[in-house]
Amino acid sequence: MAEFEPCFNKVIMLEGGYNLHEVPGDRGGMTYAGIARNRWQKWPGWGKVDAGDYDSDLTSMVRIFYKENFWDRLKGDDIDAQDVAYHLYAFSINAGLRVAVRIAQRIIGATPDGVFGEKSFSLLNGLIQDEKDEKIFVLMFNLMKIFRYKDICMNDRRRGNDRLVSNQKFLCGWINRVQGGLK
Repeated sequence: MAEFEPCFNKVIMLEGGYNLHEVPGDRGGMTYAGIARNRWQKWPGWGKVDAGDYDSDLTSMVRIFYKENFWDRLKGDDIDAQDVAYHLYAFSINAGLRVAVRIAQRIIGATPDGVFGEKSFSLLNGLIQDEKDEKIFVLMFNLMKIFRYKDICMNDRRRGNDRLVSNQKFLCGWINRVQGGLK
């Protein structure tokens, strides 16, 4: 069974560590430790961030946030292969749980409904029998992630301040994120 802590420790680094930042054009707006304020406005940690209180309680709140909103909803503890669980977990944070699950379901031959039910778990855990199977799944999953990012960039154009705004500026970072996860 997969373990949360190693996955969380890798993801927090992908998400920029315990830092507050804002990237122009990012729909998530201000983020702390990868938690987008525009998406997660009710996260209780925002009060501590706004007060400049970056203590161990805030670090704990980040860990709880990622466990409850992503790992537990993905049922990461029930995935047999650690690396598979990590990639599903990390991408669900970046793209959304349903998107990550649909991609996995396409790979394993399940109906891509975005819900990781018993049939999907059975197919996933049954497909990954050894390290070679795990590596093949991860490579396929990451390739499909790149296609997803490309589609976002090609289809997400909107007007802003009298110029065309797009997620294309994030494409290289997203691809680097995929590549970094394969090391």
